Amino acid sequence: MIKEYSSISNVAGPLLLVEGVDGAKYEELVEIYTGTGDKKRGRVLEVDKDRALVQIFEGSTGIDVQNCRVRFLGKTLSIGVSDDMLGRVFDGLGRPKDAGPAIIPEALLDVNGAPINPTARDYPNEFIQTGISSVDGINTLVRGQKLPVFSGSGLPHNKVAAQIVRQAKVLGKEEEFAVVFGAMGITFEEANFFIQDFTKSGALERVVLFLNLADDPAIERISTPRVAFTVAEYLAFTKGLHILVVLSDMTNYAEALREISAARKEIPGRRGYPGYLYTDLASVYERSGRIKGKKGSITLIPILSMPEDDKTHPIPDLTGYITEGQIILSRGLYRRKVSPPVDVQQSLSRLKDKGIGKGKTREDHADLFNQLIACYARGKEAAELAVILGEAALTDMDKIYLKFSQEYEGRYISQGEYEDRTIEQTLDLGWELLRMVPRGEMKRVRDEYLKKYYDAKTPEKAGVTG
Repeated sequence: MIKEYSSISNVAGPLLLVEGVDGAKYEELVEIYTGTGDKKRGRVLEVDKDRALVQIFEGSTGIDVQNCRVRFLGKTLSIGVSDDMLGRVFDGLGRPKDAGPAIIPEALLDVNGAPINPTARDYPNEFIQTGISSVDGINTLVRGQKLPVFSGSGLPHNKVAAQIVRQAKVLGKEEEFAVVFGAMGITFEEANFFIQDFTKSGALERVVLFLNLADDPAIERISTPRVAFTVAEYLAFTKGLHILVVLSDMTNYAEALREISAARKEIPGRRGYPGYLYTDLASVYERSGRIKGKKGSITLIPILSMPEDDKTHPIPDLTGYITEGQIILSRGLYRRKVSPPVDVQQSLSRLKDKGIGKGKTREDHADLFNQLIACYARGKEAAELAVILGEAALTDMDKIYLKFSQEYEGRYISQGEYEDRTIEQTLDLGWELLRMVPRGEMKRVRDEYLKKYYDAKTPEKAGVTG
């Protein structure tokens, strides 16, 4: 039932307080009509007896307390969903942004949704090939996993995200695979990059793109990931598609959350963020996964830029508790022209063991990446020693490992922005690099795999060039 009031008592930032309200509900949608006839949208954030605190999506500019009317619509924020949304671009609240026709919905769904019930979850165990060696070979992505990318200001996380969207696929199965991309607080240039990149590569046909730009209302950012997940859940669990959800940038989302918290005069937590930041992030992240008995799945890659490259900042810190690992982009590697600059020593995929091995990637995968990481770590130690004492102080074995680490960064971690490597190419390249190190140093690989892959193949037959 629609009710209308003109009893606004206070406006503070993106919030307004309405007095004498009867029967208002939490999350209820409202329309605010200004004295000049403009219409703004909002939702009820808090109800206290006959007072309702309303969050305005478009901002409070132009609102005159004396001449405004507030209509309570008696419904929550919802979005009409359909598989016709594939290949389309929407704003942060799900309105078409690409000059295409309005979506004829097959269902109308509440955007708030709910996390997947833990007892209904199915364990992630299928390998997703991204075509990026530092991900596929070392920090393997598994269907149904939550694997965030921790980046920093100026690092190419958007290019990494676009490459994953273009190249992601499940091997050996002819299954429908789509991407839901939610961008929050990005610039016009970044939005244009995503649209042009996906259009040029043909990936847009299987992408649903939600764009909240930097000059759009910050409050809209709170709803953008929820709108994206609502569409992802429909495509995955109703239509049976396998969905990859990419959210960029979760730091902008958390900043919008802090802005609302400050306007509500809540007691701040760490660095001014609300004390419920962990719970709020979890309510978004935990909507991804696999459900027993359902064909579809949702795999999540949230991207967040760490302020001052600080891993202990509340946003990456709390994200790390909720998700199953992290891919960390390194500013040091980026300065050395390694792209994508994935720090494989600090990165981790906690579910990689479930998505690799015989029948999924290849039998030698686990042993190979253990040995690669061990040799790379030894090479980095040699590099540090060379800086302190000079390269002349290194032993012959140290020099071998130093050369290995340089080749590993230049050929394995670094690859072209449009270079899509198969998992076989990634694994063969790993063996090719290991042949730079004497066989006696292969302490982490079973002898049967050394005979089959280290001894049996020469670099020319490895199937990969630098």
